[in-house]
Amino acid sequence: MDNSGQNNLKRNKIEKKLLRKQIKARNTLMRHEGIECVSHSTQNLVIANGGLGNGVNRHQLLKVAEECGLVEALLMLPNKPYSFVKYGTTEEAKKAYDALNGKEITLDDSDQNVTLYVNFVEKVLWEDIMPVSLPPGLMLVEEFVSPEEEQKMLESIDWTEDEVIQNVQKSLKHRRVKHFGYKFRYDNNNVDKDKPLPGGLPKICSTLLDKCLKEGYIKHKSDQLTINQYEPGQGIPPHIDTHSAFEDEIISLSLGAEIVMDFKHPDGRTVAVMLPRRSLLVMAGESRYLWTHGITPRKFDIVHASEGQKVGSITPDVGDLTLNRRGTRTSFTFRKVRRSPCSCSYPSVCDSQQGSQREASSFQDSETEASKLEEEYVHKVYEEIATHFSSTRHSPWPKIVEFLRTLPKGSIVADIGCGNGKYLGINKDLYMIGCDRSQNLVDICGEKKFQAFVCDALSVPVRNSSCDACISIAVIHHFSTAERRLAAVCELARLLRPGGKALIYVWAMEQEYNKQKSKYLKEKRASKGKEERLNTDVAWGLFGDQMHDNASQDSECSDRVLRDSKDKDGNAKQVMKTKLPVHTNRTSFHSQDVLVPWHLKGGTKKKEECNKAQQLPTDSKELREFSPVFHRYYHVFCEGELEAACKTLDCIRIRESYYDQGNWCVVLEKQ
Repeated sequence: MDNSGQNNLKRNKIEKKLLRKQIKARNTLMRHEGIECVSHSTQNLVIANGGLGNGVNRHQLLKVAEECGLVEALLMLPNKPYSFVKYGTTEEAKKAYDALNGKEITLDDSDQNVTLYVNFVEKVLWEDIMPVSLPPGLMLVEEFVSPEEEQKMLESIDWTEDEVIQNVQKSLKHRRVKHFGYKFRYDNNNVDKDKPLPGGLPKICSTLLDKCLKEGYIKHKSDQLTINQYEPGQGIPPHIDTHSAFEDEIISLSLGAEIVMDFKHPDGRTVAVMLPRRSLLVMAGESRYLWTHGITPRKFDIVHASEGQKVGSITPDVGDLTLNRRGTRTSFTFRKVRRSPCSCSYPSVCDSQQGSQREASSFQDSETEASKLEEEYVHKVYEEIATHFSSTRHSPWPKIVEFLRTLPKGSIVADIGCGNGKYLGINKDLYMIGCDRSQNLVDICGEKKFQAFVCDALSVPVRNSSCDACISIAVIHHFSTAERRLAAVCELARLLRPGGKALIYVWAMEQEYNKQKSKYLKEKRASKGKEERLNTDVAWGLFGDQMHDNASQDSECSDRVLRDSKDKDGNAKQVMKTKLPVHTNRTSFHSQDVLVPWHLKGGTKKKEECNKAQQLPTDSKELREFSPVFHRYYHVFCEGELEAACKTLDCIRIRESYYDQGNWCVVLEKQ
């Protein structure tokens, strides 16, 4: 074969390889993002490997794209490894399709190469993004100090002093820290008020604090200072400075480099805030007490590309985002140590006002005891009540249905703790499997022709990274220690492929949120023209569809059965050994670890039979047969508790968190 033939053969191999890669990119976009590519030419292209998520900045990609024609729009989505380009004409887009497919570019500020793969799309939908407001009480003051003052403050720090914080140095990694006034404790975001450090605050800070007092940014002169120096790539875990530890205003001065700080509300709202060099951040009121703040560890921040928009909240405008390489930032954070309990307007997250409720969640002494408790008050109970339980589970919950219906066609989804399979048939375009600890509930799934098997949620016999999505609905709150609850989340993460999502629902301790009572508290049933509460045999777990249809004539009878089965302290006699309170249904929770009664429905009873049952001795066999009572263990979650557990796992990030009718919910994504 001559050289010409060899060159043609080599060229054909390259073209075939490029085509395979292009088709793979097309399938990946459809499978994981729901983006449908087309075979005919259009004005719009999607560029795989050309996104903010894999290090390509707007300037670099725009320069490459403009070599092929007039670019009307370049859309770069936060954290996504692809972008959209719209050209002025189809001919220009076709030229870019041919020129950019397989093009290798070297990332700015890096020696890493990426190869672009391009496909046509019919149209690109995006919305006009409204500006994002700063959290209430948050203020940002630009150029609070001059460049000369900045230099003096940075030079005043003696990093040569051997100040190693032994108990937290491993978690700080490459961050350098100095404390003045009081040593800040990173394990609980607090200080030891009885152990002030010698020397007080540096003199160079006095003028700065006087200026803050004069301008009204703080009410009291700070007596605690933490200086942190962050190398590029380092961050701060999301947190709220402990209410009882510090007064309202917390101020932080950014020196040396700009950075993006992330704020998050308990309802899931997030705001990314650019902190320019030499700017002062003031956190007060809601932004200080209710919103978490932190800095995500990464070498690049997603920022506005337009000049003049480099400060304040970063609006997720996909037409104006780029990457900004981080520099070495030094922060001076000032706080005033609190000497009295906090009386803020946010009691649900205030340790001073809710300390009695936030009891230790791991009350079991050992893994063996925890397992035994769950076997007795979860596994055995569901085996006994499976048929009746299933009859109360028929209405899917809207936000869970929405999650399942937004997954790409063909996704593999695991329902861990599927119960009677209520969600296994919601979306016919998904491949769904279910598992549950109860053999009887799994048998009910089989009767419905669903794919389900028996296993423990802590050990699911499915290989790693094999699922596109998982759901865990009303399951994790049945584990009796924090370690076992976290292990259940870890198991969900293990099953997910990178980029896969999990939806978790757990019962909330806060059954009244944002001044609204949950359906659990509000639901009533009419009886003979009068509204009366549902009888106490209704073991509500999450939503109103958990109600079963006991006739109202049973109400008085069932109430008495439960009353008589308790001792003088209100605990059911059969569960005295657990030292757990028995919860009264449709009332607020007073303890995080409780037993919830379920009266097994044995058929509709006539009024005379109910009257007869009331005459039976409390411990009689006849009474137990008439209305057997079972108790299920629950750990109800306080606000922020589920998120805090999830944040301890490096392999996942929280995409969304929200409160839904008496439940705390999160959507996780595997990194």
